[in-house]
Amino acid sequence: MSEPIDASVNQRFSSRFGMLLSVLGIAIGTGNIWRFPRIAAQYGGDHGAGAFLVAWVCFLFLWSIPLIIAEYALGRKCRNGVVGVFKKTAGSQFTWMGSFVAFVSVAITFFYTVIIGWCIYYFIYLLLNPLPVKEVDAMMIWNNFQNSGWPFFFHALAIGLGALAIWMGIKSIERVNRVLIPTLLIIVFLSVLRALTLPGAWEGVSYLFTPQWSQLLRPKVWLAALTQNAWDTGAGWGLFLTYAAYMKREYGTVKNAFITGIGNNTISLLAALMIFGTVFAVFHTGMMMSEPQVFPIPATRIMSIPAEAGISKLQVLEIMRTSGEASTGLTFVWMPQLFARMVMGSPLSILFFLGLTFAGFSSLIAMLELPTRVLVDSGLKRKRAIIIVVAVCYLLGIPSARNLDILSNQDFVWGIALMISGAFVAFAVWRHGVSQLRQNEILVDEKDWKLGRWWDMVLKYFVPFAAIILLVWWLSLSATVFAPDQWYNPFNPFSVMTCVLQWVLMLGIFILLNKKITKKMP
Repeated sequence: MSEPIDASVNQRFSSRFGMLLSVLGIAIGTGNIWRFPRIAAQYGGDHGAGAFLVAWVCFLFLWSIPLIIAEYALGRKCRNGVVGVFKKTAGSQFTWMGSFVAFVSVAITFFYTVIIGWCIYYFIYLLLNPLPVKEVDAMMIWNNFQNSGWPFFFHALAIGLGALAIWMGIKSIERVNRVLIPTLLIIVFLSVLRALTLPGAWEGVSYLFTPQWSQLLRPKVWLAALTQNAWDTGAGWGLFLTYAAYMKREYGTVKNAFITGIGNNTISLLAALMIFGTVFAVFHTGMMMSEPQVFPIPATRIMSIPAEAGISKLQVLEIMRTSGEASTGLTFVWMPQLFARMVMGSPLSILFFLGLTFAGFSSLIAMLELPTRVLVDSGLKRKRAIIIVVAVCYLLGIPSARNLDILSNQDFVWGIALMISGAFVAFAVWRHGVSQLRQNEILVDEKDWKLGRWWDMVLKYFVPFAAIILLVWWLSLSATVFAPDQWYNPFNPFSVMTCVLQWVLMLGIFILLNKKITKKMP
């Protein structure tokens, strides 16, 4: 059995503040700015998205925060990466679960770096060029980029910068996040303040927080709320577990988990205020009525509306919900046009894409550290492990860089797989002993908040139950409602079978290799 041979495994965060910034970097990513506003619009009703927010907040306290506490406790106790922690807590026969949890995070990294590359490109492009006013101009920018070799270059650039940030271990990670996170927060606050001062912006704010309670009767709203919360916070990915291996004993787990989860969701809400406020404000003014061809909805629907009336709320929502695969339309086609129609729009657009880049990059650092730490645990030197991770992430990210359908499929498949990952983390805690972990690892921190038995119940029952129920719910709906004629087709990017096939394939590989993987772990 190999023992860790790299000195970086014994590093610790230099301060609690540096640790908090780093773990906030895990949570705050493009999922907050790129994904959350689109999901809120898509799963909101015609009269408001408040019901979706209720479901989303419920899962923050019943899923994300309990799992983050568990990851902090397990990582700090075992001082290993994800796979090693599962070996020590769930037992050698279940090491394959840790391998799957780690792979889900890495699989998301394959296409996540592609999206960060898009953000870097748009930041540079808008820094050097005027904003597009018409959709045809915005689409030309997007299509020219996608049809060139630039996506592969910026995909590589994102991975390369991430590798540099983790090269020296937790020390370099902490230094980078001390710059990234405060800068990102400043950018977000400035963008929100500007958006909310636009005429008509508060109509978007009103929509965002108005509950349409009938939406809570739709199973896919709860599924979307859970997967988005997992995306938002990083709970169940194994990322917090990885960073927790570098936590000092005096850093509490409970208080930090609540700060991380609530801080992350606050940023998501701020991003939604910025996007909803900006979109509703610009369309509210009717400034685009003279050019009906720019809308991805029938021109006759727009031309029938008096110019002074602006565009209806339903039409605005339709644009936000359906603007392109992987939200490319909303973020990379519509947002530059919207910024072009407001005072000081150009610098705001530059700030927006810079913030999006920083958000993605702060999460990417943790996503690259996770597999690196697993390889270091197996006996590899850190630098060699980083080179392997970079090479694999770049090569397996190429399909997503070339084809948006593949990227959307991977977002779909592995985003939902986060529920399985969360259930596996809860299982590891259960195998170790939920109450035992709370008593011996969490409650011993005298300066930390006291964690009650409610946490035991959530980890033992709610997380596995929610994962199973929502997965079965989703599979049945997908087969009978969403894609009844294609559910069995693994080549349909959003079918039941494409998920099941990819999950089973990877689970099968890890189960078959379980003994070999276990022997490599300390």
